[in-house]
Amino acid sequence: MAELDYGALKKGGFMRQIQKDRFSLRLRVIGGHLTGDKLAKISEIANRYGHGYIHLTSRQGVEIPFVALGDIERIKEELAAVGLQPGACGPRVRTVTACQGAAICPSGLIETAALAHELDARYFGQELPHKFKIGITGCKNNCLKAEENDLGIKGGLFPEWQSTACSYCGLCAAVCPVAAITVDQAVLSFDASTCVYCGKCVKSCPSNAWHGESGYLLSFGGMFGNTIKPGLHLLPLLFEKEQVFKAADAVLAFFAAHAQSGERLGKTLSRVGPEILQKQLTEALS
Repeated sequence: MAELDYGALKKGGFMRQIQKDRFSLRLRVIGGHLTGDKLAKISEIANRYGHGYIHLTSRQGVEIPFVALGDIERIKEELAAVGLQPGACGPRVRTVTACQGAAICPSGLIETAALAHELDARYFGQELPHKFKIGITGCKNNCLKAEENDLGIKGGLFPEWQSTACSYCGLCAAVCPVAAITVDQAVLSFDASTCVYCGKCVKSCPSNAWHGESGYLLSFGGMFGNTIKPGLHLLPLLFEKEQVFKAADAVLAFFAAHAQSGERLGKTLSRVGPEILQKQLTEALS
């Protein structure tokens, strides 16, 4: 009997369990979004081939534990019939995670679901020196914890104030988390250098005196495993989606060129210096 290639099985989303010849199947769930028919099929497979339950991972994934080796091909066929695929494990780009974003959440500053699918279509499964995680969060509330990812994407908004529409009620100053705005009777001051692009002033203004343009705040090299390292902010607020793709291309090329085998991006940046990546990002966006 040929020896099993456990590495290939893991790459295809089937991870060995402590129980002999049993695997936990990880599914490819982009941006945490699943339709009802797909959920029904997952339930059916868990009941038929597993132990009747599923595990929801910390990265919005779905895993079906206790899958037998002999059932793997049948399961893949049944998943494919409803448009489901196993997820990626090992040293490659993982499935993109995302919050619900501006399409649903009142706090959202960017649309997240379509961006997650576009990024997943471009990069999912790309072979790299180590795993590479991408996470998208729609605003500065950071529900998806963007800085935990190798590439984190966060919605931001650069605010602009129109004096003629202002009632000087002071609500914008009250909600600003960094005291970038002060209001004293009919005088408003805004320190743009301390602004964190949260957009709270715009969303709270009752007279629409505040407005602005939404964009993308990127972070690089985050990891929260054995080593905890928040991602670095190496770029200003980006306003075009195409700029996000160019930055993603650049950081993946940097990682492939500079990382040692088994080394996460954050450790590569610590070893060679973030200045090299920052230079490549700036060139890619110029």
